Amino acid sequence: MRRTALIPLLVLLAAAPPPAIQSPGEIVAAAPASAWRAVDPDNLVLMDLANGGHVAIELAPAFAPAHVANIRALVRGHWFDGNAIVRVQDNYVVQWGGADEKKPLPAGVAAHLPAEYERPRAGLAMRPLGFRDAYAAEVGDADGWPVASDGKSAWLPHCYGMVGVGRDMPPDTGTGAELYTVIGQAPRHLDRNITVVGRVIDGIETMTALPRGTGDLGFYTDPAQRTGIVRARMASDVPAADRPRYQAMRSDAPAFAAYVDARANRRDAFFVRPAGAVDLCNAPVPVRRVP
Repeated sequence: MRRTALIPLLVLLAAAPPPAIQSPGEIVAAAPASAWRAVDPDNLVLMDLANGGHVAIELAPAFAPAHVANIRALVRGHWFDGNAIVRVQDNYVVQWGGADEKKPLPAGVAAHLPAEYERPRAGLAMRPLGFRDAYAAEVGDADGWPVASDGKSAWLPHCYGMVGVGRDMPPDTGTGAELYTVIGQAPRHLDRNITVVGRVIDGIETMTALPRGTGDLGFYTDPAQRTGIVRARMASDVPAADRPRYQAMRSDAPAFAAYVDARANRRDAFFVRPAGAVDLCNAPVPVRRVP
């Protein structure tokens, strides 16, 4: 091509507007259907609170199969029905269950469980986050879950909204009859010390808005301060027509890679200096409710 023929092309390229910079939210909104996986209704706990709030919790059997099996049995045995939220500690956790310690555990609930604080790293298709972490040699996402690893083992981190199992002093590992969710700065020092069984995917605002407990560690000193749990159900036990449906973004989807990059490098006009990095807990896996 002659040089004179290149001039009009160069003029057109110079006049073309730069490609639009998408925010993380815009990337998520534009993600194709192939970028999402359905949340299995047999891994979905639906909890109704006495204050009118509704909470949906996705369980993670790939990381804590024995505790997840116990939680399913507890829910189906109506353990949480009529129970309560007993602890709200600011910038830390909301804890529920166990309000009536004399209530017998339902049939099928194991009283003693293994310490499911981590699982083998082998066999886990993990997408590296690409940035260093203060608590683990490797961090990333696998099947729509945030994951930390030391190369041999892998575990779910204590990020905002994650759900763990309350326990007593070791060797107790908890049964799942008492659960908590993180409502503040990620307490990653708890990683590999407590079983993490899932995450709140809907209704976390209901948890964070609860009055803080005034007792030690945020426990309520007066039972009247507790928020009651009307009922908890497995979504798979709810008629399909009445069952809420959720999707989590796939960790191996190109849209997820673009989302993480946008979280780490905010290039829109508001930012003077993009961070060039992102913490594992500051790039939460997008989850959405679908019709």
